[in-house]
Amino acid sequence: MINVLLFAELQEAAGSEQVSLDAAGLSVGELKTKLASSYDFANLDHAMTAVNEEYSREDTVLKSGDVVAFIPPVSGG
Repeated sequence: MINVLLFAELQEAAGSEQVSLDAAGLSVGELKTKLASSYDFANLDHAMTAVNEEYSREDTVLKSGDVVAFIPPVSGG
């Protein structure tokens, strides 16, 4: 199982700050596609991704027990 942490509008769209799913062996990009088919994540492609508290790339392959965080862009002044 992979634990996915969601922030800001992604959290609001999912209705939860965390989701768990079977995604071991998928890349971060494939995980994004899987999540997009289940939730209405408008800015998922623009979100920064961290795997186990380290920023990662789209081709990072996930292992069971990984924690993935999607951090959408923020604006403010």
